[in-house]
Amino acid sequence: MLNTKEIMEILPHRAPFLLVDRIDELEPGKRAVGCKAVSYNEPFFQGHFPQEPVMPGVLICEALAQVGAVALLSQEEYKGKIALFGGIRQARFRRKVVPGDVLRLETELIKIKGPVGIGKAAAYCNGELCTEAELTFMIQ
Repeated sequence: MLNTKEIMEILPHRAPFLLVDRIDELEPGKRAVGCKAVSYNEPFFQGHFPQEPVMPGVLICEALAQVGAVALLSQEEYKGKIALFGGIRQARFRRKVVPGDVLRLETELIKIKGPVGIGKAAAYCNGELCTEAELTFMIQ
C-alpha cells in the first residue's frame, strides 16, 4: 500500500490536481488499484455544480490515469519520467460521483509499445461501476 507521500515520489502531480489518496494494490508494469475520497471541499465543486455537486467525468478519468501512471512509473526503467494523455476512448459514465463517495480506481496496463501504451480503467463506488474507459498514454 502506498500513501500520498509515496505516490508523490512517483507522480509529478500535486494538490489540487493529485486525485489519488492511496494505492491499495500495485503490480509494477501491470496494474494498480487506488482510492480517492471525494470531499465537498474539492475545488471543482465550487462551479460543478453549486446546487448539486458532481465530480466531473474528465477528472475521474484523470484519477484513473494517475493510478495507471503509478503502475507504469514504479518500474525502474520509467522512474523520473511522466505519462501524458494520448487519448480517451469508449468512456462511459454510469453513475454520478458526489461528495462523500469513495472511488475505487482500477487501471490495468494492457499494451505498451515504445513510448505509447494503453490502459483499461474502471472506477467504482460501493461496488457499483461509475466510470470505465480505455486510456492511451505517452511516456516522456
